[in-house]
Amino acid sequence: MSTRPTRHFVLAAGGTGGHMIPAHALAHELMSRGHHVALITDERGSRIPGLFDRVPVHVLPAGRMSKNPIKAFKAFRAIMTGRAMAMRLYETVEPSAVIGFGGYPALPALLAARKMSIATAIHEQNAVLGRVNRLMAGKVDAVATAYEQVDRLPSRAQDKVELVGNPVREEVLALRAEPYPLLSDDGIFRLLVTGGSQGASVLGEVVPEALSLLPEHFRRRLQVTQQCREEDIEDVRARYAKAEIPADLATYMEDLPARLAWSHLVIARAGASTIAELTAAGRPAILVPLPSATDDHQTANAREMAKSGGARVIPQSRFTPVELGKQMQKLGLAPAALANAAGRAASVGHPLATQKLADLVERIGDDGSEVIPVQQDVRAKIRRPIGDGVPA
Repeated sequence: MSTRPTRHFVLAAGGTGGHMIPAHALAHELMSRGHHVALITDERGSRIPGLFDRVPVHVLPAGRMSKNPIKAFKAFRAIMTGRAMAMRLYETVEPSAVIGFGGYPALPALLAARKMSIATAIHEQNAVLGRVNRLMAGKVDAVATAYEQVDRLPSRAQDKVELVGNPVREEVLALRAEPYPLLSDDGIFRLLVTGGSQGASVLGEVVPEALSLLPEHFRRRLQVTQQCREEDIEDVRARYAKAEIPADLATYMEDLPARLAWSHLVIARAGASTIAELTAAGRPAILVPLPSATDDHQTANAREMAKSGGARVIPQSRFTPVELGKQMQKLGLAPAALANAAGRAASVGHPLATQKLADLVERIGDDGSEVIPVQQDVRAKIRRPIGDGVPA
């Protein structure tokens, strides 16, 4: 029987998949260890399907920081309102620790925790510290990172850093135990193309044209699965039909782990979740970082995987059909090199990321006493603001 005491933890994350998925993974792990978990997020986060179904969800106002004086004042008021509302929640829940995953809703949640002397930690998914995490890194008790090298980390936070990795879905993690799919010289070559949750128009424009430039004997072996934007899908379908390349196109792939399982090569953006899944599963990739990403963090995300030999990086400015065609020929005509790249990708993965992050959270939240469970009505699922305004 486990002697681990039951505690309460509050997770705070902005409403994008990049912040919410790692928070969801941690919540699941903490609950499996017998703890209680609540989530603070924004309206977007509260509407993401399939996440935090068994967790109380609280919506906080959160201002976006701006250089415009009027917008900055409104943001400050929203942050202070959110902080006061979070403090009311903490008085009821009495969390052992509050963990921020980035995004503006995490800021008032962490500020409230500091005001009440509650243990705090942040988890950074990217290789460049995000704006909110950058503000809080020097003030929290621990900084969990996904990469060995993280840019824009304040000097006063250096001794708080612990490398844990990015949590990934169990279905993806299970692929790590499976062998890389065999690729014979004349066998089918399965290519997966994904641009993130909304696809990427540039991939739809460049990839079909690049594949059409390949030698006929290689082109006829291709089997493509590609995620597209809804407005692009028919145009991309026509491009593949013209090149006589079989392609399965979709705007959203619920079975992405299964498709990843049989893929020989992936062409993708370099978002944190994508890199985490590629390295957890051990799949070679050609990465095209999103040039408009804040602080160019996708280029930084790709750095470690490329250095290991598990990926090739093509900046979008050089992502042309001719360049991609050259890279595809080099990789596609060398099965042994592809299998080697798969192993190198896996070598920089973090399969124990979720467990390590939970260990860190338990450690900073351990005050030596057992937390008394809160009333059932507080644990009930809530998808509304915590309060109506700043408490008196």
